[in-house]
Amino acid sequence: MADNTHHHSGHNTNEIPAANTGKIWRTFWILAGITAIEFTLAYVMKAGGFRTSLFVIMTLVKAFYIVGEFMHLKHEVKSLIWAIVVPIIFIIWLLLALMLEGGSIFQLR
Repeated sequence: MADNTHHHSGHNTNEIPAANTGKIWRTFWILAGITAIEFTLAYVMKAGGFRTSLFVIMTLVKAFYIVGEFMHLKHEVKSLIWAIVVPIIFIIWLLLALMLEGGSIFQLR
């Protein structure tokens, strides 16, 4: 009779891999640091376009970091990453153009 046991390169499939808590804490501290900077700028800087631009940039940085870490996008092939990032850049450009053009209607009157 044939032996139906399979050998999986020396690894026991019943073992649970150790948690990578260091990576989780690093991600937590990076996101907490960016958020702390955002809160600090909210109380220190005057309201205006520059402050709003900084908030948008920091929010995008956090969003890309979250997508890269928690959705594992940074481990994908580069063509998939670019296929996601390029349309997002065009959408951001479209939103900025619409806001700038939409605001100019009040200057014409």
